[in-house]
Amino acid sequence: MNLSVVIVNYRTFELTRDTVNSIFEYSYPFDLEVIVVDNASGDDSLSRLQDYFKDKVRFIESGENRGFAAGNNLALREVSSDYVLLLNSDTVVWQDTLEEIYRYMEAHPDVGACGCRVRLENGELDKACKRTFPNVKNSFFRLFHIPTKSKDDNYNLTNLPDDGVYEIDCLTGAFMFMRKDALDDAGLLDETFFMYGEDIDLCYRIKKSGWKIVYYGKSSITHLKGASSKKQKNKLIYEFYRAMYVYYKKHHAHESSFIVNIVVYIGIAVLCILKLFLNLFKTKS
Repeated sequence: MNLSVVIVNYRTFELTRDTVNSIFEYSYPFDLEVIVVDNASGDDSLSRLQDYFKDKVRFIESGENRGFAAGNNLALREVSSDYVLLLNSDTVVWQDTLEEIYRYMEAHPDVGACGCRVRLENGELDKACKRTFPNVKNSFFRLFHIPTKSKDDNYNLTNLPDDGVYEIDCLTGAFMFMRKDALDDAGLLDETFFMYGEDIDLCYRIKKSGWKIVYYGKSSITHLKGASSKKQKNKLIYEFYRAMYVYYKKHHAHESSFIVNIVVYIGIAVLCILKLFLNLFKTKS
């Protein structure tokens, strides 16, 4: 098998169905399989997907929901393809995207992971699709919305063209096209992360293993990401900030002083509490 596409479903029958259909809409000059992991949805979405796709899709059922990373790992442990694509269940794959990135990876054997241009439903760029690794300085600028002209502190790489092709630090887990050899070198997703941060952590380990990570802006997908104005679940807000803590402690705490670490941890906690408080006043939409 040349490519395995892994999609985690959690109570999103329509979205997952449409994502898979956007893949099957086109033909490919390579072998492809789609694996859908149901993350203990507890509704009828798994049975409906199984009935809809029959034997066209391979299904894995998780007995419990231990998070996005753990769900993906259920499939990654069984994959033996040359490449694996982690794909969100709320995405739409454009024509030629998989083929173009596959050809790029075939032509560049030193690239361990590749991402594409991820567009939001309104056509704007999902800034998470091309990033530098977070550190204390660029995270401070980003979290407090402080503008900076320094390229070193430009977390979302807004100084680089959206339609370009270039090496970056970090992709988004919504679309992560990886060489299986690079994944084997880096290891599976860290299941300490429940919902956020696992993509940054994996990219960090892929680069640390000696592989390049490339943003391929000539090809696109659409990410039907929830608008920021919508009321968020408190669990997701908590997991977002917990992921910051886990990532920092894992990769940066050992190189910083005790005082800096305490300041960072307190800052993350304060931001989390503030976000949870402000979320109380948002209305559902």
